Formats: sequence, C-alpha cells, structure tokens
Amino acid sequence: MSVEVVEKSGAGLSRVYGVKVPAVELNARLSAKIEEMRPRMNLKGFRPGKVPAAHVKKMYGREMMREIVQESIGESQKNALEQAKLRPAAEPDIRLESDLDQVLLGQADLAYDIDVQLMPEFEPMDPKKIKLKRPIHTADDAEVESQLKEIADGNKSYADKKGKTPKLADGDMAVIDFKGTMDGELFEGGSADDMEIVLGAGRFIPGFEEGLKGAKVGETRTLDVTFPADYGAAQLAGKAAQFEVTVKAVRSPEAAGALDDAFAERLGMPSLEALKDALRSQIQSQYDRASRFRAKRHLLDVLDEKHDFELPPRMVEAEFETIWRQVEDEKQKGELSDEDKTKTDDQLKGEYRKIAERRVRLGLILAEIGRKHDVQVTDQELQGALMAEARRYPGQEQEVYDFFRQNPQSAAQLRAPIYEEKVVDVLLGQAKITDEEVSKDDLFADDELPESYKG
Repeated sequence: MSVEVVEKSGAGLSRVYGVKVPAVELNARLSAKIEEMRPRMNLKGFRPGKVPAAHVKKMYGREMMREIVQESIGESQKNALEQAKLRPAAEPDIRLESDLDQVLLGQADLAYDIDVQLMPEFEPMDPKKIKLKRPIHTADDAEVESQLKEIADGNKSYADKKGKTPKLADGDMAVIDFKGTMDGELFEGGSADDMEIVLGAGRFIPGFEEGLKGAKVGETRTLDVTFPADYGAAQLAGKAAQFEVTVKAVRSPEAAGALDDAFAERLGMPSLEALKDALRSQIQSQYDRASRFRAKRHLLDVLDEKHDFELPPRMVEAEFETIWRQVEDEKQKGELSDEDKTKTDDQLKGEYRKIAERRVRLGLILAEIGRKHDVQVTDQELQGALMAEARRYPGQEQEVYDFFRQNPQSAAQLRAPIYEEKVVDVLLGQAKITDEEVSKDDLFADDELPESYKG
C-alpha cells in the first residue's frame, strides 16, 4: 500500500502523525474488489457473472469503498506506527481530515491524523539491588493443638438433655421453628422449621440466642430484636423485628472423645500424627501467603520510590475513572470510609488521582521487567484461571467459560494478575531478602496500607 506518513507534532509522550492514502490507491482497490465479485454476481437483467463493472460500482461502489477505507485505515495506521518504531501506550485516536463523502466517491485522498501516546522509555532498577525485610511466622505445636481442638469442638455430637424438664443453657443445642415479622407482616427469609441453634455460638442476630435461655421443649417465646446496622441484607439492616419461636428439642453436648488415632480416622486421616501434620501444613501455608503479601507490598513501595518517569496521560485518566466510579458507587451506598466522608470531591479526586498515577507507574515497571525477563503466561495457566472463574458461578460455568473465550479483552483481565505474580516471583527471587521472625499478630497486623492499596 502506498502511504504517506508525516509527523505533525511531538511533545513528551504524545505524537501526532498525518497519514495520507492516495485516491488512486483506493480506486485501484475498489476496481480489484469489483472484478473479484463480478463472476459471482447474479443481477436481474444480466447473465450470471456478466454484470458490467460500471453497474456494480453504481449500485455497490459506495459501500464497498467504505469497507476499503476502514481496511486502509487499519493497515496504514499499523504501517505508520511500525515505520516510526513506536510503542503505543493505548489505542491511538483517529481524526479524519478528508471529506468522507468525497473519499467514498473516489474523488479525494484518504487523509487522517493519528494521535498516539507512547510507552515511556526507562530502565528499570536491577532486581539484585533491591533489599527487603520479609516478616515470617512458623506454626508451633500450640497452634496445631488449638486448631485440633477447634475441629473437635466443631464435630461435637448432641443428645437430648436429661432431666424432667430440661432447660436451655449456654452450649446447649435447640431445635426450633420460628416466624419473623416486621410491623406485623412476615418478611422474606424470616421463617424456618427444624432449625438447629447452639446457644452462645453467636451465629444469630444479637438477642436471639439470649432470649431462648431457660426455655423448655414445647415452649413458645416472642423475641424482640433489632438487626445490626451492617447486616448483609440492606432491607433488614437496623430494623426492629419480632420472632415467634417454638422449641422442639433441647440437647446438650456429649463428652468429647479422646483425640487419638480413632478420632483422626473418623476425619479420613490415617493417624492423629498425620492429622497434625496436615494441620501444621495448612496453618503454615496461610502464614506463608501472608508473608508473601507483605513482602510484595514492600517490594512495590521500593519500585515506586526508585522510579520516576513521565506517565501516559490517557492511561492515568482511564485508571482514575475506574477508581472514581468505585468511589461514587460507595458514596451512593453510604459505604465511604469515615476519613473520606469528611473530604470534598476535589480533595478526594486529588488523592485518588495520585493512587491512579502510582498504579499506572507500577504497572509499567512490572510490565517492563517482565518483558526484559521474558515472562509469559502459558495457555495452561490462563485455562486454570478461566476454570476457577467459571466455578464461582455454579450452574453457569459453561456460559462464563464461553464468555471469556469469546471476549479477548475480558480474558486479558484474567491474564494480568497471573503475569503480575510471575514478575513478582522474578523480583523476589533476585532481591536480597532478610527474613524476620514475627508474632502471628504482627504478621496479620492491619497496619497502614500504601495509597495504591486503598479500595
């Protein structure tokens, strides 16, 4: 394709190129397209395959030329970027300079401008020069025994409580029927039959379990309670309700059996020691994930601090818009943090724009490091992420799977976190890391997060 490319302006990461495809080139492609189609055309008044080219052009030339223009823009844009050896940071903007009607009639050159923002050129720091402290915690025998006890408590068995008129007390299980009303009207999800509830477990709304203490089999009680303000169902949060509860059975926990091999075998493990080993491994795995998370946070802080380069404005704006939509959604739902509630929109926008800049900067740094170390996401890894995402929607697995297979941009959202973790693996593998043993509480401490983690 004969294409004329001229750089019109360039400042920072922005470039504007003028591209021209001569009308003679477009008309030649139109003629070739017509000749390709003529043998297959069958129009009234003409023998099959004998429709004159002039007649085809009169009837279909405009629409055919529209397709040619679209194809030419795609091809010439690609050629222009390759010719200038550019690495676009986002999809370029196209501004048509020609009169489109004249172009479609074959009477004018196709002229347009490409407004492109470039990837910044920078040299990422040497991973071997990164120094990090990684908090770690090792599971000990006491934690394993505590977990074992929790499992034993969770596998308690209950039997009818003995006595002439046994009454419910903390630790007892009640089998109940109940109906909940608000202003005298039943509400959805407020009724159940044969529900098992353990007093003192704290699994029902405040006041419900307490209101059943001392109740006997066959007794019916009316409980006045209030749903917590942060209750999961918004239509019930903070609302007063009344429950009519009938106790159908009163049961007490049976004495726990010995924590021995027989107990482990009931849980599908060959021995108590094997069960303890499995628990230790499970607990340690949680600690290791927390340790990696904190090391990654420290790593990102270092990368952000050690790099300073111009950011593509459109990338920052797109990231900011994503964040700000979330902020506005939280405002509408009344879910803004107490700190953010006291700030004006201008203050919030200023803070969250800095977050957007940090995220874009870190994304570019990780991408460049990944490029230099040839980090790739395999088809198998992407397939695993796709299947994991599909499993989040029971009964709709195939629809979810098909959606991602048919939408490359959505599939890229599954690829991105895999790629990021693999780049982090590269960095942590080369950085100088000093492990620091800390307590469990310190490992999971909710300390102040860097700005890039807010939201």
